[in-house]
Amino acid sequence: MPRTPAEYRASDHITAGDDAYTRPAFSLGNRLRRLVWNTVWLILYRPSPRPFHAWRAGLLRLFGATLGPDCHFYPSSRIWAPWNLLCADHVAVANGVEIYNPVPMTFASHVILSQDSYVCGATHDYEDPAFPLLAYRMSFGPYAWICARALVGPGVQVGEGAILGLGAVISRDLEPWTVYAGNPAVAVKQRTRHPAATAGGESRA
Repeated sequence: MPRTPAEYRASDHITAGDDAYTRPAFSLGNRLRRLVWNTVWLILYRPSPRPFHAWRAGLLRLFGATLGPDCHFYPSSRIWAPWNLLCADHVAVANGVEIYNPVPMTFASHVILSQDSYVCGATHDYEDPAFPLLAYRMSFGPYAWICARALVGPGVQVGEGAILGLGAVISRDLEPWTVYAGNPAVAVKQRTRHPAATAGGESRA
């Protein structure tokens, strides 16, 4: 499936500088906002006790995240831009997870991101001499599971109930209720639809 058009193209927002490869891809305001967030993450989020999910959710909301009830973000999880984070209920983001979300990224009900998985929301246009950063809006359907150390590439849309296996790497959309494994990841089997997911997953997305 073709990748959706980039929602953010750095060259449309940043005035040309000395070198296309080293100048900032985001505005000064954006960089200052992330500096404040990273400071809060270091002092208040990262050292917080493991069970303090409500505390970490509160910090994310303070910086603009939209979170449903009972979301569990663990202490060493990293969110690049909380204001671009949109979660339904019961989303779980484990230790070591990194979400790189320069533009809005949506996680539906009961999505799980396991330890050290990485979700990459941007890349660069290597065919353009200006080498601009391109960021893509991404979504994860209800009951999707990204397993430990798996990598999700820019612009990938994850279907309802899809699973990306341990250490797998994906650069194309994941079909609903399908299990993927390998590098590059390929579909290996269909996942059984659980009654609870079939009855209520989409209504909470």
